[in-house]
Amino acid sequence: MSTEALAEPVTPVRRSWAAWLFLANLGLWLAVYAPIQVLLPRQAELLDAGAKEAVFGLVTGVGAVVALLANPLVGLASDRTTSRFGRRHPWTLAGALVGAAGLVVLASAESVAAVALGWCLVQAGLNGMLASLTSAVPDRVPVRQRARVGGLVGVSQMLGTVLGAVVVTVLVTGLGAGYLACAAVVLVGALVFVLVTPDARLPVAHRPPLRWRELWVSPRAHPDFAWAWGTHFMINLGNAFGTLYLLYFLDDVVRHPSPEDGLLVLMLLYGVALAASAWWFGAHSDRTGRRRPYVLASAGVMVVAALLLVAWPTWVAALVAAPLLGLGFGGYWAVALALLTQVLPAASDRAKDLGVLNIANSLPQVVAPLLATALLGALGGYRGLFAASAAATLCAAAFVTRVRSVA
Repeated sequence: MSTEALAEPVTPVRRSWAAWLFLANLGLWLAVYAPIQVLLPRQAELLDAGAKEAVFGLVTGVGAVVALLANPLVGLASDRTTSRFGRRHPWTLAGALVGAAGLVVLASAESVAAVALGWCLVQAGLNGMLASLTSAVPDRVPVRQRARVGGLVGVSQMLGTVLGAVVVTVLVTGLGAGYLACAAVVLVGALVFVLVTPDARLPVAHRPPLRWRELWVSPRAHPDFAWAWGTHFMINLGNAFGTLYLLYFLDDVVRHPSPEDGLLVLMLLYGVALAASAWWFGAHSDRTGRRRPYVLASAGVMVVAALLLVAWPTWVAALVAAPLLGLGFGGYWAVALALLTQVLPAASDRAKDLGVLNIANSLPQVVAPLLATALLGALGGYRGLFAASAAATLCAAAFVTRVRSVA
C-alpha cells in the first residue's frame, strides 16, 4: 500500500523507540496491577472483611467486562482516525487520562459501587491505551524484530507488577496515595511516548469504512487467528488462576506473617526470572524465525510451577514456583506478540484485530473470579485452583500447535 500508515514495516526500529514504548507500557501495567495485586484486595477487605473475595471478584469482574469492550472499540476507532497527530497517539493519551481519572475516583471511594465505578473507568481508559500501544508494534516493527520488542513489552507487563507492589507497599502508604501514584506514573509514560515518537497520519482517502460487523473475525475464514486467540486466552486464564488470589493464598493458606511483604518477595523473584527469559526467548525466536516451539516450552514451565503448588502449597514451594512462573510467562510474552501480529487478517484493521486479541487478556479477568470461587469450593481450595491453572495452560499448548501459518 502506498500510505505509510498501512505499509508493512521493513526498517528496524531504534532502541530509543523501543525504550519509550517499554516505559509507556510499564506505566500502564503498573497502574493495572498495583490495584489488582494490592490496593483493590485491601480496599475490598476494608469494605467487607467477611466477603472480601466476593467484593474483589465483583469489582474486577465488572471492570473486566468494560475492558473487554473498550479494547476492540478503541482499536476500531484508531484504525479509522485521520488526525494530524496520527492514528494511535490521540487514543494513547486519551486512554491514560480516563484511566488516571478512574484511579482518582478509587482514591476516595468509600462504597462497593464507588470502587466498581472507579475500576470501570480505569479498565476503559487503560485498555483503550493498550489497544493503541499494542498496535504500534505491527505499525512500526518489522517481523524479524518483533519477538525482541515483544519481549520488552512482556517485561514491561511483569515489571509493572513488581514495581506496582513496591510503589504501593514501600514508597507510598495508604490506599489514596497508592492510587494517586499509579495515576501519575501512567500519565507520565503516555505523555512522553506521545511527544517523542512518530505516529503516521492516515490519509482520509485510505480510511476504511466503519462496519460494526467487522468487530467479529470469522474463525472459519481466519483459523490461525482463532487458534492464536485461544492460545492467548488460555495462557492468561491459567495465569489469572495462579495470581489473582495470591495475596489471600499467602494469608489464609501459607499463614505468612506479612502477606504483602511475602507477595513483594515473590513478585521480585518472578520479575527477575521473567526479564531474563523474555530477553533469551525473544532473541532466539527472532534469530530462528520460529514461534510455536518457544510457546510450547514456556507453557511447559508454567505447568510445572502450578503443579508444584498443587503438590506442596507452602511458602518454600511458592519461592520456587514464582521464578518458574516468571521464566514461563516471560518466554511466552516474548514470542506471543510476534506470533499474534503475524496472524492479523489485514493491515487496515491492525488495532481492531489486536483489540479482539487483547480480549484474551481481559476476558480471563471476567471468567477467572467467577470460576475461582467455584473451584475453591469444589476442588479442595487453593490446590484445586492451581490445578486449574495447570490445565488451562496445557490447553494453550494444544491450541498453538494448530496455528499453521507461523512456524
